[in-house]
Amino acid sequence: MIPLFVAIPLGAAFIIPLISKIREGSARWIAAGSALALLCLSVSSLWWVRKGVLVYSVGGWKPPFGICMVLDHLSVLMLLVINLIGFLVLLYSLDYIKKYTAPSLYYTLFSLLLAGLNGLAISGDLFNLFVFLEIASISSYALIAFGTEAEELEASFKYLVLGNVADLLILFAIGVLFGRASTLNMADLARSLQSISLTDPVLYAAALFIVGFGLKTALVPFHAWLPDAHPAAPAPMSAMLSGVVIKVVGVYALTRVIFSVIGITPLISSVLMFLGIVSMAAGVLLAIGQWDFKRLLAYHSISQIGYVVFGIGLGTPLGVAGGLFHLFNHSLFKSLLFLNSGAVEHATGTRDLRKLGGLCRTMPVTSATSLVASLSIAGVPPLCGFWSKLLIIMAAFQAGHTIGAVVCILTALVTLASFLKVQKFAFLRAAEGLCKGAREVPFFMLAGMVLLALLCIAAGVFFSPFLELVITPAAQVILEGRRYAGFVLGG
Repeated sequence: MIPLFVAIPLGAAFIIPLISKIREGSARWIAAGSALALLCLSVSSLWWVRKGVLVYSVGGWKPPFGICMVLDHLSVLMLLVINLIGFLVLLYSLDYIKKYTAPSLYYTLFSLLLAGLNGLAISGDLFNLFVFLEIASISSYALIAFGTEAEELEASFKYLVLGNVADLLILFAIGVLFGRASTLNMADLARSLQSISLTDPVLYAAALFIVGFGLKTALVPFHAWLPDAHPAAPAPMSAMLSGVVIKVVGVYALTRVIFSVIGITPLISSVLMFLGIVSMAAGVLLAIGQWDFKRLLAYHSISQIGYVVFGIGLGTPLGVAGGLFHLFNHSLFKSLLFLNSGAVEHATGTRDLRKLGGLCRTMPVTSATSLVASLSIAGVPPLCGFWSKLLIIMAAFQAGHTIGAVVCILTALVTLASFLKVQKFAFLRAAEGLCKGAREVPFFMLAGMVLLALLCIAAGVFFSPFLELVITPAAQVILEGRRYAGFVLGG
């Protein structure tokens, strides 16, 4: 079943252009159907890995000699994030994308994006990890520029240039490791590096990976592309970019390579924690003064991803669990906020908070779901963001990292202030001229937002069983580090 995570979206991407020539409206249902199938497979995979790591050998060639796909608890978590958000964003797109002139092209690119992200999550070797990363990146470049306006093309070009710089650094790092160990299979590479001290070439490769994947993740100071890409992209793509793409091609790939292949060291851990703290603080301070709704959300993406990297960088069981839980929660509430911003722009024609107002009366569903997402990202109990931030703060104090814990707390307070501003100007104050004629958005857009809001509430209320079932086993994969090699190769 493991190859279906790649085969289904690739098949959809191949079929959609052919079928849409016969019947234009069929593209949306093929894309949505394939996304629903992927979501069902992702949920099922929670049961598949209960007895251990699953390895699929492509063509029957066993690792390390052939290509392999690996499914462990960390991969399962990422597949759940990718396909849950992917399906809900596609549901939202069924109505949203009608205003564009080439919907079949959009659904083709979106299916390719899902194929690249899923393939990256289950890849067992660095070569195919890089190939799937490129598929996901190229699809996202095209989707950001989908509206073909000047702002969108400029943002996509900037993302493309910096993304290619990141790809080059990652490719150099892979080359360095291959030259040192003569293998690209991640498990075999981890086993080879266990018998070698972390010499200068390996540390150099680790540094290249941190910078390359840091660019993909938009960590400060590698974040320059993200504040332009998010506002320019269509709202569904903004939700995918912030909710999924930067986590999979950045955080997940970096975590897999550093913890499972190279091995974490105090130096690398300190670098990750420093980048996380700087991103938290800089992102939220840059966000507080923004008036463009989507640009404000873009800077908060930088800030919130800092929590994830800081928690994982702590390297403690509580810190890693908190980081992964916040990764999942952020995919929910940040995707919802970007869909809210798309609904507001769809109804009023503007994203400028100073020109908005009174939408709580004319767009009650959008207003209610935006309130849930705003309280979640600010860490207000009992919503999901509160528990993951609490775990990270507790882990920081337990590890003696008082500065990091204080920055987490202060960042949460400034985040709350920022989203109180959003609620006041967009929804609560008296209606302005553009907003007096606003109406609620169509059904499928509402359905995507409502389901995400319910998930934000459910992940907060039922956080304990979710931690036990999904998050803790995924954190254990990271904490076991290079034991990944034994699980994949045996012995």
